[in-house]
Amino acid sequence: MGFLVLQGGAEFGGAMAHSDLRAIALAGGPGAPIRIVPTAAAPDKNEERAGNNGVRWFESLGAQDVCTVPLIDKASANHADVVAALAAARLIYLLGGFPDFLAETLDASRSWKAILKAYRSGAVLAGSSAGAMVLGGRYYEPRTNTVQRGLALLPHVCIIPHHNTSGRPWVSRLAQLLPEMTLLALDEQTGIVDEGPGGRWQVYGQGAATLYGGGRHTACPAGHFFELTAPLGRKTE
Repeated sequence: MGFLVLQGGAEFGGAMAHSDLRAIALAGGPGAPIRIVPTAAAPDKNEERAGNNGVRWFESLGAQDVCTVPLIDKASANHADVVAALAAARLIYLLGGFPDFLAETLDASRSWKAILKAYRSGAVLAGSSAGAMVLGGRYYEPRTNTVQRGLALLPHVCIIPHHNTSGRPWVSRLAQLLPEMTLLALDEQTGIVDEGPGGRWQVYGQGAATLYGGGRHTACPAGHFFELTAPLGRKTE
């Protein structure tokens, strides 16, 4: 099994270097193939600019083999060249944008199967904002004010990005709608990596990861570890 990296948004700059550098190291170092998936930025025709921002950012961190994968709709999600690029990647990065479009495009596609195979073979799967949201069992779609089914790599978790800005007001509503789930809220410029012993997660960056559930919450700042093995994550260090 590989590693997951979840980020709270405001990617490709500043304190995001901490979790991104860790992701590069876990992927095998600067020469590891990094593939950026801009799908979530496609509905407003922003996929090229957003993808190029990611390429420049990872190159600035020392990456030597990084490019954008042209996965922008359901047709391209099943294209052989796109699938092959993802299958060969050691770090796959899902950009932010529109979570519903991203989830619907990837769901049951050949690309998602390739991503899962790469991850289960040791690759790093990273997502920021919408790219992180869809990896939970459920996610909140702010444009329609609804809860949607995620891709369920973390089936008992609902991931809330931008917790220190626009995401905080989502918490009370989601706690009522999803009482059986852990709400994992991530500040901007903050990432978490599931690299600790026994499946623990470590927090990187300038903010915190906050876990909500059972009427309680636990804030974990940078440098701390926590677990996601219970209805409410437990801070361990």
